[in-house]
Amino acid sequence: MPKNKGKGGKNRKRGKNEADDEKRELIFKEDGQEYAQVMRMLGNGRCEAMCIDGTKRLCHIRGKMHKKVWIAAGDIVLVGLRDYQDDKADVILKYMSDEARLLKAYGELPESTRLNEGIGGDLDEDDDNNVDDYVEFEDEDIDRI
Repeated sequence: MPKNKGKGGKNRKRGKNEADDEKRELIFKEDGQEYAQVMRMLGNGRCEAMCIDGTKRLCHIRGKMHKKVWIAAGDIVLVGLRDYQDDKADVILKYMSDEARLLKAYGELPESTRLNEGIGGDLDEDDDNNVDDYVEFEDEDIDRI
């Protein structure tokens, strides 16, 4: 049997995420970069994102972020634009939800941008209208089904 000469396996790689909790400096875009909102994940380290300039681009997640920073649909990311391909970009940075709110407050993101504040955050908004979501069926309707 061969001896294990490495420094550990899968569980060692999983434990390196302690730096996520601490505050980091907010990074603004420079020229050649753009803010984007992820529309859907495509797999293979790629995603489809709608940039703030109105262009839909195919984005590639850089290797430093791959399998370390998890990106989901609706996240705000910073993408690096390519000089030679306008319809493709590279994801440079994922903004946390509080950083995305700050970007919107500073006017970097347009007001129409919807930040997802979490799953199910908007479910209880229609309580003010007192409208029931239930449909009542008569016995005749049920018999026809």
